[in-house]
Parts: sequence; structure tokens; C-alpha cells
Amino acid sequence: MNDTTNAQTRMKSGTARPALDRTFSVAPMMDWTTRDYRAFARTLTKRALLYTEMVTTGAILHGSPRERFLGYNDVEHPIALQLGGSDAGELAECAAIAEAWGYDEVNLNVGCPSDRVQNNMIGACLMGHPNKVADAVREMQNAVSIPVTVKCRIGIDDQDEDVDLTRFIDVVADAGCQVFTVHARKAWLQGLSPKENRDIPPLNYPRVYRLKATHPELHIGINGGLKTLTECQAQLKHVDSVMVGREAYQNPWLLAGVDEQLFGEKGPVASRLEAATAFRPYLQQRLEEGAKLNHITRHLLGLFQGCPGGRRFRRHLSEHAHKEGAGLRLYDEALSLVREPSTDDQETKQPATS
Repeated sequence: MNDTTNAQTRMKSGTARPALDRTFSVAPMMDWTTRDYRAFARTLTKRALLYTEMVTTGAILHGSPRERFLGYNDVEHPIALQLGGSDAGELAECAAIAEAWGYDEVNLNVGCPSDRVQNNMIGACLMGHPNKVADAVREMQNAVSIPVTVKCRIGIDDQDEDVDLTRFIDVVADAGCQVFTVHARKAWLQGLSPKENRDIPPLNYPRVYRLKATHPELHIGINGGLKTLTECQAQLKHVDSVMVGREAYQNPWLLAGVDEQLFGEKGPVASRLEAATAFRPYLQQRLEEGAKLNHITRHLLGLFQGCPGGRRFRRHLSEHAHKEGAGLRLYDEALSLVREPSTDDQETKQPATS
């Protein structure tokens, strides 16, 4: 199926898409925010903006089949594709492909600190090349009608968090970018591993607040270290949106409170078991397509965190879901091992802030 046909198929599907609202989003995370995780997240929240893993321009332009890198289920909307790359022409071509595939937004990664992507001029190292990012944004915007956004850090290595961040934002904004999500830590490209870069550089939320105060015309979102929706609500007093990463994956029940607490709407499910049951049709579909059960259920292992039987649920799936022939029967067996916390349990009363 070519990109034009794919886009036409999606438009004909009649699937209603929620309006794009960045108030709350789940961060792009390699190996974590896969299509299966995103589909599961939709059983918990209809309003959160979901991001793909970072996909490099090379994978899209030269990988095969393209479905492997761009495929998703319509239930995932609103959904943004995060691109990794630095060549303006290639990024523009990939942005156009993303739009044809029906993505709601395309985001440029200017925050990943890994050595592998640095060697290809991808990720956080681009903060040292604001003009290159500006050229890419300009070309991407010329190629599409969907929003082109940037996710970055507050700086890298010896950069000045005030002067250099302001310069980066100003240069890229002058190229037409209106939306920035800022991870409120520096990336130390020299001396720290990608894992260490997620925790060791100190968080500096006030720097992001000052960025918003001095650039009121821009949409400034914040990312880094957020674990509860109470914290998210506090952040929204200073910035336009919040993005949550590891906590939304390791404790997915966090998402169950997003619609009500941040959007004032009723969420799609009232319990974890209801969410797990709602996920069964999607799970069955993926199994029929040839997906392995453990590749899908690994994204649910944190769902029953703190619940009676939660450990047995995780153990049952971890020990058996990889076996040949594992399917819905095994999934239901795992679910039979858990129960919801009692109604007076604080976690049940406030599922998203526990």
C-alpha cells in the first residue's frame, strides 16, 4: 500500500479524531511507546496526546516495509510521529510521508543524548546547531499542513542555560516553529550515558517557566521527572502543557485520571480490570496478525501495581506469555489472579496521583 492509498484508506475509515490538545502528552520513549503500548494507553485516556518512539529518517526512507516504522491503529489518535534526523530535505520528505499516513503532528527530536544518534547528528547534539534545526523546521513546514514541533533540552554540556537556550528557541521560532516541549535538564553528552542523562543532570523547572514568561507567543511544554497529576496541574500554572515519560509507562494507571483531572471529562474506564478487558479485542487482532503475546503484554506489567495479586499477574505473564501458542486464554488466566484495591483504598480514590 503506497502512502497516498494509505492516507485515503484512513480518511474513508470514518474514525472520529479528537481535537489536537497538548495539555498532557506521553513522551516518546525508545522500545516503550510502541504501537501496542499506545493502543493500550487509549483504554485509559482519550485525551492525552501520544507520541511514537523516535523514528529516524533513514528508517522511513530506506527501511522496508514502511508499516514496520509507521504503522498504527486508528484508536491511537491523537498521535504524533517523532522524527530523528538533521538533513532538512530528508526530514521534509519524512514529514510529508507522516502526514500522508494520517499522523496529527510531526515532532523533531533535539533531546536524545545517546552516542549512536550523536554520530548521525541526531538528537540533543543539535542544540549546538540552532540554524540547522531552523532550516529543518522551515523545510518540514513547507512540506506539510500538520503542526511541526520540537522537543529539546535546556542545554547541552557547557552551554549557558539562559543565553544558549534563549538563542536556540529564538532561532528556531524565527523559522516558524511555535511549539516546543522542553525537558528541564541539560544533556551531558560528554561523560554520561543516556540512562544517567535521565537522572543525574539536575531538573531546572524555573528555567522553563522563564522561557514561557519571555516568549508568551509560543507554546512551551515541560517534561522531566513528573510522577503525579497533582504535579502536572501545578506545572500548568507556569507552562502550556506537560509531558510525562517513564511514570506513564511503568505506572500506566496514572493515565486513568488524565481525562477527568486535566480535561474535566469522564475517563473511558473506572477500573484496571475494565481497561484490561477493553484491550482484549485489540490483543486478539494483533495475535491474529502474528504478533507474540509477550511483545504486547510487556506493556501492561505495571497496570496492577499495588493491587492484590499484582505480582502474580506480572509473574504469570513473564513466565508464560513468551511460549509458543500463548494467547487470550493465558491473558485471562493472568487477569484472574488479581483484584482491584478495596473502595476505601487511597489508590482507587485517586488512581492518577498515587
